[in-house]
Amino acid sequence: MLTFARREPSATLLAAQLVSLLIYPFLENGDGARALVSLIGIALLSLVVFAVRSSPGLTWIGIALGTPAVVLLVIQAITRSDTLLPYSSAFEALLYFYAAGALIAYMLADHVITRDELYAVGATLTLVAWAFAYTYIVCQAIEPHSFGGQRSWMELLFLSFTTVTSTGLSDITPVEPFARSLNMIEQVAGVAYIAMVVSRLVGLLVRSPGPRGGPGDRSTPTDSS
Repeated sequence: MLTFARREPSATLLAAQLVSLLIYPFLENGDGARALVSLIGIALLSLVVFAVRSSPGLTWIGIALGTPAVVLLVIQAITRSDTLLPYSSAFEALLYFYAAGALIAYMLADHVITRDELYAVGATLTLVAWAFAYTYIVCQAIEPHSFGGQRSWMELLFLSFTTVTSTGLSDITPVEPFARSLNMIEQVAGVAYIAMVVSRLVGLLVRSPGPRGGPGDRSTPTDSS
């Protein structure tokens, strides 16, 4: 498993995030729910920092943002309290935004597509969705009725995914001006990501013989003649 994570950091991150989406609904209630959510958050943060390490991003920035977030999440897991949630969410949002930027730089670094870069397309989209969801947590802490009432983590994550993918189901909507501003910024980010990154990778994939191996495999085809 560790070897696969080293070879395919983006695939590992994407798989972990998708699995956590299936786990979160079962952790919205219960005495130990907050602790388990915090532990999942710590695991995901570790994978995010590992993904940054495999990209052109600066690892020390990822560690600098991830360390206080992990400490705050550990405190929340021990105390089973949401008092520090806005503070940990702020650090997590910054880390996820930075990681998304690092993976975008990783995908745009050259004209050769690796298998891990294809996984990075999905991982980056989920990173952006997570980053804005954490931003909404902070926004809700400052303005409690930003989203029409106190929303859970899963509800805000759902809002973020429907926004970044331009699905727009509208069952959860921002109602305060600043929350709407954040939501509009996420809409622009989602459209820009699809337009710039995905279309470029698809174009390169059509022209290339096919995706190669992991992040270390960037060799070009040799002339056999």
